[in-house]
Amino acid sequence: MSNSIDLSVIISITDLHSHDKIPDLYFRYKKGVEQTNLRYEFIYVTDRDSVKVNAELNDLLNIGESIKIIQLGRWFGDATALNAGFENSSGKIILTLAPSQQINETEIPKLIDSLADSDMVICRRTKRLGNIFHNVQAKIFHYLIKLALGIAYHDLGCYARAFKRDVLLNVYIYGDQNRFLPLLANRYGFKVKEIDVKPLHEELSKRVYSFGHYTERLVNLISIFFLIKFTRKPLRFFGFPGILIFTAGLVLALYLFWLRMFAGESLADKPMVLVSILLIVFGIQLFAIGLVAEIIIFTHAKDSKEYIIEEIIDESKSKREDAKKSLEEQI
Repeated sequence: MSNSIDLSVIISITDLHSHDKIPDLYFRYKKGVEQTNLRYEFIYVTDRDSVKVNAELNDLLNIGESIKIIQLGRWFGDATALNAGFENSSGKIILTLAPSQQINETEIPKLIDSLADSDMVICRRTKRLGNIFHNVQAKIFHYLIKLALGIAYHDLGCYARAFKRDVLLNVYIYGDQNRFLPLLANRYGFKVKEIDVKPLHEELSKRVYSFGHYTERLVNLISIFFLIKFTRKPLRFFGFPGILIFTAGLVLALYLFWLRMFAGESLADKPMVLVSILLIVFGIQLFAIGLVAEIIIFTHAKDSKEYIIEEIIDESKSKREDAKKSLEEQI
């Protein structure tokens, strides 16, 4: 890794993305990054089939701009693109920006400066100018996250984020998990800060997403809920509902047994018999899945880490601090 770079700016973009004119956006971003007074690099992650995007990026290279272009064989999602850019970056600080400008470039120094007392900084665009429907669905989405995970963020749709290199060294994302990186970083114990930034006045998005988009979001939210809450405790996820379903089936079966043995009723024409059997079998299956998953987690627990060590305090450190304090007093 080169020590000459302090800040790596990663932007993932394809022809499939809705994006601003690449040269104009690059120079606006560059102006903001230069205000940080850090040594920086720009890394664009694209795919082989994005002909228009690749042509515009090559035009930047031809006029002498020092950028790095990473072309994937095909598009695998924003999370994979971020991993590819990260693996080919050199900076101690990673800054991700969206292909369509979400915040004013003058906010970039504020974003970087906020890393002084945190590991990751995300943006909350205040007084957004999008349509009412878009703002309402965003609030519902973030309310569900707070309800399910107990973590309150307000603008996970903003991809202007800055974080220290250690975050992606410890947190692996894939598929469409780029949006949920702050949640996963929080799970590992990283300090995630949300700061208020002003959105662009030009941000007047009136896009209405399809039903499939919201279904995909809900599925992603469920997967993140499981990964954060039950990755190390799968039996709690599968076992508790399994026991409830099994109990319901057993109670129903005992009731039917009482009807047959003591009330003399025939069960031949009662579909509840099949329902009770299905509930019992399904409950046992759910519990068994949780038990097998628990065994797998147990056997691989020593090979995986779900935490970070912020600091180790021991006797030697205490002595060093005492010596430093004594030296300062003598001076």
